[in-house]
Amino acid sequence: MAMTVGSPAADAAPEVMVDINTTPLIDVMLVLLIMLIVTIPIQLHAVKLDLPQGNPPPPLVEPEVVRINIESDGIVYWNGEAVESLAVLEPRLQAAALQPTPPEIHVRPDRAVLYDTVAAVMAAIQRNGLTKVGLVGAEQFL
Repeated sequence: MAMTVGSPAADAAPEVMVDINTTPLIDVMLVLLIMLIVTIPIQLHAVKLDLPQGNPPPPLVEPEVVRINIESDGIVYWNGEAVESLAVLEPRLQAAALQPTPPEIHVRPDRAVLYDTVAAVMAAIQRNGLTKVGLVGAEQFL
């Protein structure tokens, strides 16, 4: 093994260094890593909630429940009674919203029903201001 020490010969061209100097890149990476570690907040955030103690008392009056079933062919049922269209469903929803204590609405869509039908029924419920709404039977979609 031989090693050339000193300056190259006068007539020889200097050789090009092909290797990249990675030391500055590693230094920059380490500085960025340290800055990231320092600036990340410690994940010890606590949210103080005043939760009620014990069980709430049962309601004095059982709420009225309106069951809206939507079959796979798009037919909507109001408490077991077929509703011809959404135009007929709207007045029933308006009357339910005007009651002193609005009923709970339980919507049970069939697994094969089109999304448009369910979305139209849910939009009609929202349009009439009914807020106690639940989707029943969602376990069939899991």
